[in-house]
Amino acid sequence: MLKAQIIGLGRSGIAAARLLQQEGWQVTLFDRNSSESLRSQQQTLAAEGITVKLGHSLTLDSGDLPQLIVVSPGAPWDMPVLIAARNQGIDTIGELELAWRYLNSCPWVGITGTNGKTTTTALIAAIFQTAGFHAPACGNIGYAACELAVTEKGTEKETINPSPTSVAKSHKHLDWVIAEISSYQIESSRDLTPRIAVWTTFTPDHLNRHYTLENYYEIKASLLRRSPLQVFNGDDPYLRQLGTKHWPNAYWTSVKGATGSEGGPRPWIYIEDGWVIDPEEPILKVDSLRMVGDHNQQNLLMAVATARLAGIEKEAIAQAIANFPGVPHRLEHIITWQGIDFINDSKATNYDAAQVGLAAVAAPTILIAGGEAKAGDDTQWLQTIQAKAAAVLLIGEAAPTFAERLKQVGYDRYEIVETMARAIPRAAELAQHYNARVVLLSPACASFDQYQSFEHRGDDFRRLCQNWLYD
Repeated sequence: MLKAQIIGLGRSGIAAARLLQQEGWQVTLFDRNSSESLRSQQQTLAAEGITVKLGHSLTLDSGDLPQLIVVSPGAPWDMPVLIAARNQGIDTIGELELAWRYLNSCPWVGITGTNGKTTTTALIAAIFQTAGFHAPACGNIGYAACELAVTEKGTEKETINPSPTSVAKSHKHLDWVIAEISSYQIESSRDLTPRIAVWTTFTPDHLNRHYTLENYYEIKASLLRRSPLQVFNGDDPYLRQLGTKHWPNAYWTSVKGATGSEGGPRPWIYIEDGWVIDPEEPILKVDSLRMVGDHNQQNLLMAVATARLAGIEKEAIAQAIANFPGVPHRLEHIITWQGIDFINDSKATNYDAAQVGLAAVAAPTILIAGGEAKAGDDTQWLQTIQAKAAAVLLIGEAAPTFAERLKQVGYDRYEIVETMARAIPRAAELAQHYNARVVLLSPACASFDQYQSFEHRGDDFRRLCQNWLYD
């Protein structure tokens, strides 16, 4: 029996394990952590015939090597054991690449970028689904890609070994796969080839893992180069600078009108006189989208461009956007209390995303920030805080560092409150004191110092807001 080993007992690792076990593989799943919830998952998977080793890291036993290793996104691609596995010729891939091997008989849309991926992915999925396609979102949003493969793969089997040369199975129900794809997932996907690839933004991020901006760029660019149709945000300064010289056949978008942003390529989809325009006709009014900020207009344009490349008519696009409710954890309105809007922007895990979120909401704002700090340039974020924030409440490991940075730029209306539970009542009190219109959670940090994920952090913010403010 063919043997597969999987790193990481997260959603993607479990989905990969179930897919391979269903296909006749002997599967062992490794996670270096151990907790009550993980032990419960271990028992569930054991009942399905999947071995889970908690408190263990993957090692290569020369006498019992696997034929396949699948890596969850959280596992660094340059781990010594993975380098050794690749050097020994063991097929070593990410969970998304595994899903591609089973689902490549239908077209994919792949959305990548530093910020804006989730909203753009959700918009694209909403448009495709309104147009009548079975087009679920997966990757970093919605399902793990292998969950789709488990659910959607056809009944005909060509082989139990999903090698790159395998004949794809028949998929009667799945029309498109709409995948949000991080740099971690691209790094471990050598063959994944979306029919349409979208690049939303590019700013420094994940440099603790990718080391240099150039390496980070090349990882993302590799996905776009493999894709026959490419959509770019022409208002992103970094991408605009590369322009048609690096991407001569791409489709560009811009909120700046038919000529686009200064120095950038001429856009194919753009905004003019309050309308989204393509080369043929007006598509919809911009204010149909019930989400604030220029960045969301950019996301809208990329979604419209993708839909038009897929042949979707403007009526379906307009209907989908008019009904689009927004994205959880990205400028998500939670509650209005005494005229103050409490907004969850937990998805803002770096300085650029947090700056965009703060810029988008009404001033004055009480800002809640902090968590597990990332490397990056905080200059614009700090400038926006000075311009819009009446006060800043700091939580998590980054709180002392952020306090020092605020002090250095002459901003003194900050407090270290450490936890979300302390931040909510204090934010409400300060909002009343400063006549602030908004309390905004926009952390500019990863969540792993206090939470399992940015979703967990945002859910805690929602729960605390609702419990405290309605108590």
